[in-house]
Amino acid sequence: MKDIMGMMKAASEMKGKMEAMQAELAEMVVEGRSGGGLVTVALSGKGDLRGLKIDPTLANPAEIEVLEDLIVAAFNDAKGKSETEVQRRMSEVTAGLPIPPGMKFPF
Repeated sequence: MKDIMGMMKAASEMKGKMEAMQAELAEMVVEGRSGGGLVTVALSGKGDLRGLKIDPTLANPAEIEVLEDLIVAAFNDAKGKSETEVQRRMSEVTAGLPIPPGMKFPF
């Protein structure tokens, strides 16, 4: 019975930590860059697009496909950084809990 109470307390504490982390992630901004910094994409920790900066020298209609590729690359860079940070923070929240290997949070 004592173990169940301890587990319930741990689960409650983890829930509070998870809620706090979710709020932090919503405020976190991660930048991804491509083309040597000519294109910059800013994402929230939850993956919402917060900003896009394009160097004016890329505004050549004849090379629009290059610009599109650079935007995609910058977005993917930012997304990868965001996912890495989310996993790092989740591992801090779930440290010490008996979670099966490979299980990812949030669900």
